[in-house]
Amino acid sequence: MALRTMVTGLELHELDVPEPGLVPFAVGRFDALGPLSRADFPHRHAFYELAYVTTGSGTHLVDLAEHRIEPPVLFTVLPGQVHHWRGVRELDGWVLLLNEDFLLRHPEDLALLRTLGAGPPVRPERAAHRELSYLMKELTAEHEAGLEGGVGVLQALLHVLLVRASRAARAGIGGGPRSAVHPLAERFGRMIAEGGRADRSVLALARELGVSAGYLHEVVKEATGRTPARLVREQQTLEAKRLLATTDLTIRQVSAAAGFSDPAYFCRFFRREVGCTPGEFRERAG
Repeated sequence: MALRTMVTGLELHELDVPEPGLVPFAVGRFDALGPLSRADFPHRHAFYELAYVTTGSGTHLVDLAEHRIEPPVLFTVLPGQVHHWRGVRELDGWVLLLNEDFLLRHPEDLALLRTLGAGPPVRPERAAHRELSYLMKELTAEHEAGLEGGVGVLQALLHVLLVRASRAARAGIGGGPRSAVHPLAERFGRMIAEGGRADRSVLALARELGVSAGYLHEVVKEATGRTPARLVREQQTLEAKRLLATTDLTIRQVSAAAGFSDPAYFCRFFRREVGCTPGEFRERAG
């Protein structure tokens, strides 16, 4: 993986593809992928990560939420989320990294990944654990072999892994099959999660998506139960919390990174959404 520092003060990890034409995909044991697979400092990714922990202890923090490591457990980290490991001991299992380009053969896998990332860690029962472990082993062996036709095999195995993980997640919360998310709502969710966007108004986002603001409101509200404007505010609040808790950026810098041109308005917005000032939140977050 290549590493670069963003203006937000958080390191952004990217998949390092050494040669043109190689697929943006990596999988292996924690030790094989190197020390960054257990990074103990807050950082974010430009790619998706699945970390299947089979042994070890400690804590995994994702977007300020602390998750105790009680193996077996599958963590899904989405692009843009801030995460790190804390106090881990004897951590082992598999780490799988990929960009969206790798999902072209099974585009429905993107929705599965985002659903897994939006929910709690998956804690599979014994039978599901055997299935997920076997698939991770097969993915690792196929990736290391580098044989002809291997990309198709990896994509097929990944598809099975995500379907099985989604089943395990539903079994863990006692839910039934989830209905598919409308593609427009899915694209909107990915768009507002992207950083560096100057105009985050619903009208501007709707134009970029090629639909009317009214139609976007209708589809997103039906799919999520929340309006596009509400989701934009929630995303801006989350980004501000990430930066306040994990960087030394000034309030003005956090304001700009979260999409606000006026720091005073940002402070009023943050207080209304969170119930305290940005400075108070940073102090409480340690």
